[in-house]
Amino acid sequence: MAEPVAAAALAIEALLGWPAWLHARTGHPVGLFARIIAGCERRWNRAEDGAVRRRRAGILAMVLLVALTAGAAAAVEAMVRACAGPLAWPLLALLAWPAIAARSLDDHVRPILRALGAGDLPGARQAVSMIVGRDTAALDSPGVARAAIESLAESFCDGVVAPLFWLLVLGLPGAWALKAINTADSLVGHREEPFRAYGWAAARTDDLVMLVPARLAAVLLCLAGGGGWRTLARDHARHASPNAGWPEAAMAGALGVRLAGPIAYDGVLAPKPWIGEDGRDAGPRDLARALSIYRRACIVLGAIALGFAWLG
Repeated sequence: MAEPVAAAALAIEALLGWPAWLHARTGHPVGLFARIIAGCERRWNRAEDGAVRRRRAGILAMVLLVALTAGAAAAVEAMVRACAGPLAWPLLALLAWPAIAARSLDDHVRPILRALGAGDLPGARQAVSMIVGRDTAALDSPGVARAAIESLAESFCDGVVAPLFWLLVLGLPGAWALKAINTADSLVGHREEPFRAYGWAAARTDDLVMLVPARLAAVLLCLAGGGGWRTLARDHARHASPNAGWPEAAMAGALGVRLAGPIAYDGVLAPKPWIGEDGRDAGPRDLARALSIYRRACIVLGAIALGFAWLG
């Protein structure tokens, strides 16, 4: 029954995204995860505790977060199925809808493209700062385009492929546990203090649940882009993450550009290697092409979900 739920949830999100009026009234479910994660971190990630104790606390926090999220989602899914019977799938699709971010990501990238196309570099920097963690104030036009393309490729995995994959595998508990894990990784799964020990469990759990989706996302981007396989095979391991390099290398290869490279965070330049090092600098046209590839990859993913629904 998960297959029609996945296809319908993707269709709903593609049509509606997460509307601003709804966000203003209810927020987003991820905000609840963030509050739980922040509360646990304030209580358990204490500077006076040693690294071993903080790592254990981080593991406990992740176990509790995943158990609470998956347990609540499983209870809701069971209740809906018991009450609605054969008509449960559209209700479950509505409950899965906020876990997907296909339209939402598109909505965030379009303003960057418009600003770059209009030559409005300050506006482009401001728009790209909404979706990346790097310093954006000094980015030139290729830097903005590169940052947007990287975020688009990686978020295709995190926000579209991964939640749909886990929705198909484990139903609502899988999709929402994945979102909780992603949120924990983004908030505390850092190598820098004070999160190095405490955030270890969040980072490693996220690495684990993203293993298959990252590789699926890379394949979909190469298929949608009509190439990129050579760059994918050569450069996917150049990223610090065991997973993020897959969709980024696929997108770099499909576009014929170079991504990643030296990036500044909080005023400190990180000497990251290039992905697609034999490519050229990205520009507005490449961002437009990346957005088209992303949309085609989403359509292919939707067709796959529909195929599973039909077979189911």
